[in-house]
Amino acid sequence: MSEQDVLAAVLRILPAIRERAAEAEAQCCVPAATVKELTEAGFFRLLQPRHYGGLGADPVVFLDCLRHLGRACGSTGWVAGVLGVNAWQLALFAPRAQEDVWGPDRDARVCVSLAPVGQVTQLADGYRLSGRWSFSSGSDHAGWAMIGAIVRDGQGKPLEMRTFLLPCSDYRVDRVWDTVGLRGTGSNDLVVEDVFVPAHRTLGASQLADRNRPGHAVNPEPVYRLPLGSLFTSSISAPLVGMAEAAYEAYLTAMRTRIRASGGSAVAEDPFAQVRAGRAASEIDAAWLQLSRNVAEVYDSAKRGEQPPMRLRTRLRRDQVLATERAVTAVDLLMENAGGGAMRTGDNVLQRAWRDVHTGRGHITNDPEKALVLFGREAFGLDVSDPML
Repeated sequence: MSEQDVLAAVLRILPAIRERAAEAEAQCCVPAATVKELTEAGFFRLLQPRHYGGLGADPVVFLDCLRHLGRACGSTGWVAGVLGVNAWQLALFAPRAQEDVWGPDRDARVCVSLAPVGQVTQLADGYRLSGRWSFSSGSDHAGWAMIGAIVRDGQGKPLEMRTFLLPCSDYRVDRVWDTVGLRGTGSNDLVVEDVFVPAHRTLGASQLADRNRPGHAVNPEPVYRLPLGSLFTSSISAPLVGMAEAAYEAYLTAMRTRIRASGGSAVAEDPFAQVRAGRAASEIDAAWLQLSRNVAEVYDSAKRGEQPPMRLRTRLRRDQVLATERAVTAVDLLMENAGGGAMRTGDNVLQRAWRDVHTGRGHITNDPEKALVLFGREAFGLDVSDPML
């Protein structure tokens, strides 16, 4: 199966995923049937290394799948992005850690919660870990988890941020997720109570930022040379662009036949509604074109064996956060002109997209000021340093 075969297979299952969007919201979890179809389509193989039966694929194809999935069901697109990109991050771990996960089961999936909370005690051969980590999207469909924590010395001084890889037997999923938007993501809490994590199942921030990561010993594909900030952040924005596309399509469908209560005129004939449609469509197009262009250029650098220049990396982050901002702007433009009917509860595509994009906007990678400052500093020739670059 090629990466284009996977994209075609994902497109074929979109109608079924769209039909389950309301179910995902109702149960606060992507339906098992959807995860099964994504697995059979080969989606989770895209960023899985070839050493373990994956494709080590072009990241733009992965993001394109997320855009389409977000258009069918925002929660599904979001969860697919998180679980899918975690295969990429696992491929950066030491080969022994990858073998622990994919050796017994090549379809194993990994959820994540990287906020550096919890308590860590360093031992001679590993670490002991305890705490509660929130917002682990898709955790109901994962057999492993990657969680973040800060290792400290005996006086409590921070030494290093590390990512810890745990099997599901070492943590508990506390199903606390009940939100206005992205309800189907099942972004629940992970609870860890004094478990041992062997040293080989951890990855330090310095290792993650290095050009030569432990996983490169078995995974030579160029995609694993990408900076964390390029792929991880883009995987958050791509499904949001798809959600905006769904909102745009739903708006046009509804407005083609809608008659305004005041005056009895057709909304489709209203020049102001036409202008809103034009602006929204342009925002969505700009979001996707810049997002995909930048990731493609970073990937080209990796294929040439080069480190992408800082100007490209800061541009990617600039356009990634603005892709999210544009998606939100587009949906707001449409929602403001959609009338009271758009506020009715039920299986309302436009309203769901409106709730979903605003919820997704709150993700830490979508802070426009922080990302734009990085671009501005580089543009002015100042030093730039950030883990999301």
